[in-house]
Amino acid sequence: MLPLVLLAFALLLFFFFKKHKTSKKPNLPPGPKGLPLIGNLHQLDSSALGVDFHELSKKYGSLVFLKLGSRQTLVVSSAKMAKEVMKTHDIEFCNRPALISHMKFSYDGLDQVFSPYREYWRHTKKFSFIHFLSVKRVSMYYSVRKYEVTQLIKKISEYASSNKAMNLHEHLTCLTSTIVCRTAFGRRYEEEGNERSMFHDLLKEAQNLTISFFYTDYLPFLGGIVDKFTGMTGRLERTFKNLDVFFQSVVDEHLDPERKKLPPNEMDVIDALIQLKNDPYWSMDLTSEHIKPLIMNMLLAGTDTIAAAVVWAMTALMKNPRVMQKVQDEIRKAFKGKGFIEEEDVQKLPYLKAVIKESMRLYPTLPILLPRETMKKCNIDGYEIPDKTLVFVNAWAIHRDPEAWKNPEEFYPERFLNSDIDLKGQDFELIPFGSGRRVCPGLNMAVATVELVLANLLYLFDWEMPEGVKSEDIDIDGLPGLVKHKKHPLCLVAKKRIACVLS
Repeated sequence: MLPLVLLAFALLLFFFFKKHKTSKKPNLPPGPKGLPLIGNLHQLDSSALGVDFHELSKKYGSLVFLKLGSRQTLVVSSAKMAKEVMKTHDIEFCNRPALISHMKFSYDGLDQVFSPYREYWRHTKKFSFIHFLSVKRVSMYYSVRKYEVTQLIKKISEYASSNKAMNLHEHLTCLTSTIVCRTAFGRRYEEEGNERSMFHDLLKEAQNLTISFFYTDYLPFLGGIVDKFTGMTGRLERTFKNLDVFFQSVVDEHLDPERKKLPPNEMDVIDALIQLKNDPYWSMDLTSEHIKPLIMNMLLAGTDTIAAAVVWAMTALMKNPRVMQKVQDEIRKAFKGKGFIEEEDVQKLPYLKAVIKESMRLYPTLPILLPRETMKKCNIDGYEIPDKTLVFVNAWAIHRDPEAWKNPEEFYPERFLNSDIDLKGQDFELIPFGSGRRVCPGLNMAVATVELVLANLLYLFDWEMPEGVKSEDIDIDGLPGLVKHKKHPLCLVAKKRIACVLS
C-alpha cells in the first residue's frame, strides 16, 4: 500500500503545482503586506486616515491596495486616478458598502447617501434634486437662512459690545443645525433649553457612530461578538431608536389633518415629500419609513460640515492677514452702506468666492470622501480592481497634490481668479463634495449657506485674536471623525463696524 500512497501523493503535488503555476494572479495595485486575518488594519490610525493614506501613497503611488480584515480596499490619492474612479469608471465604482452603522441610520438603504446603487436610489435622487435640493428649491429657503444669520449677527454684536472672545464653532453649529431643522421639518431649536441640548447630543452621537469602527464590518466571523462586548452594538441601537422616535413625531405632526396647509414657498422638506404621494412618477406608497432616512441625511451631513467649512475659512483668514484685508476691502467697497449682504450680492464678489474655494481645497471638511464599493471587476491604470472592493478617495491628499497645484501648502486664493475650476465635482483636483453619481446632494445648500455666513461675518465685523494670543499661533490640527473639525476651538474677538438691518 505504501507505494500506492506515495504515488497518489506525488500526483496530487504535481497537479497542485501545475495549477498554481498556470493560474494567473490578478495584477493588483501595489500596497503593504498585511497580517493573517486582520490584513493592514494594524497599520492605520482611524483618527488620521487622511494622513496615513497620504503616507502610503508617497511610497506606493496614487493607487494603493490594502486588506482591511476581510475587505479588499483601494485608496485613491491623485486627481488623475480620482477622475478614473468617479467619471471614466463611475458606474463600476458608484455603489456603497453595507457598513453596519450606515445601514442602520439609512433604514437599510432607504436614503440618498448610503443607499446601494439601484433603481430606488436613482428615483429618490431624481425627486430629491427636483423637490428640495435644486438651485431653485434652495433659493426658496433663503428667507430661513437670512433670518438665522441675522440672529447670529445679533449674538456676535453682544460679544463685540462687551469685548469678549467667542467660540465661533459653537455659534456656527447652532446656526447651521437650526437652518437645517427649519428647512427639513419647520422646527426651530432655541439656544437654551433641555430639548435643544438633548437633540444636539443625540445628533452628535449619531454622527460619531456613523464613522466609528465596527469589527463586524471588517472581521465578520467574530466582529459581532466583539462589538457587543465593547458596547458599540448597544450604542448604535439606542441612538437609532431615540432618533427614530424623534423623526416619527415630526412626521406625525406633518400628517396631522388639522395641520395648517402652507403655500408652496413656505413648505419644508417633509411637506414636499408628503406631496409626492400624489406624484404619478413615484411608483411606490410613500411612508414615513421613506421620509425619515432622507431627513436623517440632511441632519447628519448638513450641520457639522457647513459649520466646519466656515470655521476653517476664518482660521485661514486669521492666519493670513493679507488675504483677510483684501477680501474685506472687496465686500465693503462693493456694498458700502448696506446693512446686510444678500445672497445675490455674493455673486458680485469673485475674491470671496476664491477664498471659499481655497479654504475648501486646503481644509476639506471631508478629508476622506464617503467610501464607495465596486459593483464589478474593472481595470484602472493597468491594474485589476476586484468586485466588492472598498474604495476610499483621499481628497486631503488630492488637494495637496503638487502635480495639480503650484505651492499646494500655501493659502493663496488668487489661484482661483480667472479660473474655471469650481466646486461641483467636474474638476478632479478640487472635490470637497465628491463627484459623479455620488456627488454630495446638498452641494447647493452648503455653498449658499457658507457664502452668506462668511460674507456677513467679514463685512459687519473686524476680527482679532484674544489678548495674549497671536494669529500665527492658531493651530490647524484636526479632530478625528468623518467631518474634520479644529482640534482646538477658534476663539475670536469681534469688533462691530456696521449695524445689521433685518428687512
